[in-house]
Amino acid sequence: MTLKHLLAISLDAVAPDKGLVAKLLAAAQRNIADAKIPGLSAENRFDAAYKAIMQSAMVALHANGFRTLNSKPCHHQTAIQTLPLSVNLPQSQVIVLDALRKLRNLSDYSGDLIPDAAAAECLACAVDLLGHVRAWLQAQRPDLL
Repeated sequence: MTLKHLLAISLDAVAPDKGLVAKLLAAAQRNIADAKIPGLSAENRFDAAYKAIMQSAMVALHANGFRTLNSKPCHHQTAIQTLPLSVNLPQSQVIVLDALRKLRNLSDYSGDLIPDAAAAECLACAVDLLGHVRAWLQAQRPDLL
């Protein structure tokens, strides 16, 4: 399967934009910094780190000429699960990111508490993914940096 197979199902075609990539990368970096603030609750640190994961995933899609269809359900799931196609992220990392997505949904929609360990794991994954996306951009799409 390719990203093109998901057009009109869960993705839309876009023209990659250097300015948007820069804004999303900067936003992801700010959210990572926020997730490191020790005085925040685990839920807020987790939310900031998860937001950085989503911003990095959106950069990955955008750099390939796609974006999720926000009008369709599961756009977070799509952004995460397309990472192997967009930036060659190993499936083992996608499984962890998807588990974090599910934990985020439980917290947001059921009020479940986020353990400190989950917030720390989400932060580590956000840092790793942002680094992976930046390295992929440098190798594959330096024109967008």
